[in-house]
Amino acid sequence: MELRHLRYFTAVVQWKSYREASRRIHVAQPAISQTVVNLEEELGLKLFSRAKRIAQLTPEGEVFYAEAVRTLAQAELAIETARRAARGEIGRLSIGFLGSATSAFLAELVRKFKATYPGVKLTMEELTPVHQDAAFEKEEIDIGFTRTLTAEQSTTFSSRVLYRDPLLAVLPRSRPVKSKRVHVADLANEIFVLFHRQGHPSVFDMTIAMCRKAGFSPRVGTQPAMLQTVLSLVEAEQGVSIVPACARNLRSNGVRFYRLQPDDVRVELVAAWKKANPSVVLRAFLELIDTNAAQIRSKAELH
Repeated sequence: MELRHLRYFTAVVQWKSYREASRRIHVAQPAISQTVVNLEEELGLKLFSRAKRIAQLTPEGEVFYAEAVRTLAQAELAIETARRAARGEIGRLSIGFLGSATSAFLAELVRKFKATYPGVKLTMEELTPVHQDAAFEKEEIDIGFTRTLTAEQSTTFSSRVLYRDPLLAVLPRSRPVKSKRVHVADLANEIFVLFHRQGHPSVFDMTIAMCRKAGFSPRVGTQPAMLQTVLSLVEAEQGVSIVPACARNLRSNGVRFYRLQPDDVRVELVAAWKKANPSVVLRAFLELIDTNAAQIRSKAELH
C-alpha cells in the first residue's frame, strides 16, 4: 500500500465519483478504479457499495476513510517538517558565550534569529573559553563566542573574527591617575589581579607578554576565573589588572579604566564551531552573523 493509493481512494470519496476524482487529480479513471480494487483485495474488505451510481462507502469503508485522511495529513506534516528542517527553520542550536564580550550585541542577534526561525529551540550558557572547549568536546554546544583559537584547534574548528578589543589598565577609583593613559612600565611595582590562565589563556598570555616587553615580570596575586570578580578585587584594592575593553560593559563603580601605552595589543572575539558539524540551523545562524557583522563590530569595539 502506497500513499498515492490512499490519495486516489480519498479523492473518490471526496468527489463521490471516479470520473470527477479523475478530473480533479489528473489521473486516468481506469488507474483510480484499479487502485481501489487492489486496496479492497489487500484489505480483504469492500470499501464501496456498488449498488448505487455514486461512490458510497460501506461501514468499514467509512472507518478506513477516516484513518486514510489522518495518515495523509500526517504524511504531509512529515514532509513539510523535513523541508523546514532542511531550510534550518526548526531544530536546536546551543550557544556558549563570554558574557562581557558579547553583551553589546548577542541579545539583539538572538532576537533577530528567533524572529526569523521561531521553530528553533535555542539554549545559551555563559562559559569561559576553556569550558567552551569542554562543551564542544561533549557536543553540548554548536557554536561558541570565544577567544582566538590555537593552531591545534584550527584543524578541527572554523572561526570568524567578530571584533578586536584593546586591553585596558584597571585601577581602583580611590587611586586616580591624572593622565588618560597608563604606561605599562608604570605598573611594574603593582600586584596584579589576573584572569586564571586555565580559564582565559589568551588574555593571560597577552598580559604577561606586555609586561615583559615593558621590562618586568608582573607579581600576580589572585587569579579569578570571571571578569566581574577581577573588577571586584581591584575595587577592593587587592591589586590592579589589565583586561579587555569589553570589561567596561560590567557594572563596577569602584574602578577606572585607562588606555595603555603602548596600545598595540588586541584580543579577538571569534565565533567558533566544529568543521564537522552538519547542522543546517548552525548555517542559518552563521549567515545571520555575516549579515550583521558590521553592526556587531560597531557596537562592540572601543571607539
